[in-house]
This record gives sequence, C-alpha cells and structure tokens, in this order.
Amino acid sequence: MTSILENRPLLKAEIDKVAEVAGYLWQKGWAERNGGNITINITEWVDDGMRTLPAIDGPRPIGKKLPHLEGCWFYCKGTGKRMRDLARDPMANGSVIRILEGCTHYEIVADQPVLPTSELPSHLAVHDDLLAKGSPYRASLHTHPIELVAMTHSRKWMEKDVATRMLWSMIPETKAFCPRGLGMVPYMLPSSVELADATIRTLDDDYDVVMWEKHGVFAVDTDVMSAFDQVDVLNKAALIYLAARGMGFEPEGMSDAQMQELSDAFGLAK
Repeated sequence: MTSILENRPLLKAEIDKVAEVAGYLWQKGWAERNGGNITINITEWVDDGMRTLPAIDGPRPIGKKLPHLEGCWFYCKGTGKRMRDLARDPMANGSVIRILEGCTHYEIVADQPVLPTSELPSHLAVHDDLLAKGSPYRASLHTHPIELVAMTHSRKWMEKDVATRMLWSMIPETKAFCPRGLGMVPYMLPSSVELADATIRTLDDDYDVVMWEKHGVFAVDTDVMSAFDQVDVLNKAALIYLAARGMGFEPEGMSDAQMQELSDAFGLAK
C-alpha cells in the first residue's frame, strides 16, 4: 500500500520529526508502555490529492464542537501504541485524520485505520484554542518526565511560579529556551474534560508548558521538536537541582537580578 507520505517531502519531514521525538521520549524513560501522546496540525501541508482521498474509518465523534478546526488535518499517535514503536514506524502507530464539516466528527484517512489517542478530544480542544487565538503553534506533546513529575509530589512546587523560579535559576538556558515558564494544574482525572479545560486556561495564562500534578507535562509549540526542547530544558534544570541536593546542599541559583538581566538582554517573554 502506498503511504500518504510518498511524494510529499514536507509532510514526511514533519512526521519524521514526530518519530524522532518519540524515540527521544522512550530513550529518556519518559514514555513507559504506551504513555504519552503527540498530535500535530498538518493542514498547511495538505494538497488537492489528499483532499480527494476517501476515509478508511469513520466518521467518529469528537465529543464536542470545535468550531475553529473545520477543514483541519492532524497526525495523531494511536491509542495503545508505544512511543518506541512509533519511532520505528510512525504510520503504523499513528494516523492522519481530518475534521469534518460541523466540527463534531473526524475520519481516518491514512495510512491504516489506527484509532487516535484516547486523549484526542483534549488535544483537539487545545488546537482549537490555539487557532482561535491566532497562535502559530501547531504541535502538542504530552509525556512523563521523571524529575518534573517527582517535584509535583511536594505541595510547595505546585504553587504558582515557585517551580518556574527555581528551574529558571538553575542554568541560563532554561529561561532562554522556556521563557514562559511552567504552568501548574492540580491533579485531575487523566483524559477528562476538566483536565483539558484546566490545561487550556493555564496555556491562556501565558504558558507554553503545563505540569499536570503527579502525571506529566503538556507542551505546545510551532513543531513537535520545539515542544520537546522546552520540556527537555525544564527537566535538565530539575536534574541540576536534584544533583545539588544529592551533594548535600540547597543550590543557590541565579539571583532575580541575574535573571532579569538575561530577560532584558535576550528580550524574553517574562
């Protein structure tokens, strides 16, 4: 069977990024079993030939109306699929879907009838919100970075911007490459509407990476590699903090004045 990626180098390049990131998540231990999800908006790479393709599954309900997604196409990790397998074969462990007229249903177009992640409604709700705001972000990533998740088992790190301030202070690159910091969402049932709504509210509060208490992170950015990079630098900062604690001392961290100097020099968001 011919893949939808054949003779579409720009689309293939984006799916290849997803496969590359999936491999990194597995290697880092952030994607146990089928943990984590990736969804990217691929609408800009859809051509006339793709628009004429018949559905291979569906229509299926999204669960809510998402008015800004009409005509949009997405690549989604499959439900029950492992990141380590997606890294090897993204089109056997994920699928291309299109949102149907009315924005309440989707159908699977390629390559195989792999059902999207069970968290698809949550991911699509975030994408709907991003488009409504005119955001250039087209990728969403959910994963389980060990050290960041561990921090959420302490009340103090769940307070607004307490973790952000500490993580930024560990190494200048953290503030430079994750300039909006880490938004915090208290524990809610995974895949629930409540968690999706809380995530959107936190993103709207000017964060790009959201920490789900005792669960994982949800990050958005222009592409999946950039979303991964934000999580990666935040978790590196957490590792530096834990390394200092393991050496028997509380790390001093950069001062507020030093971090403000960094923001001024590089024109950072906060």
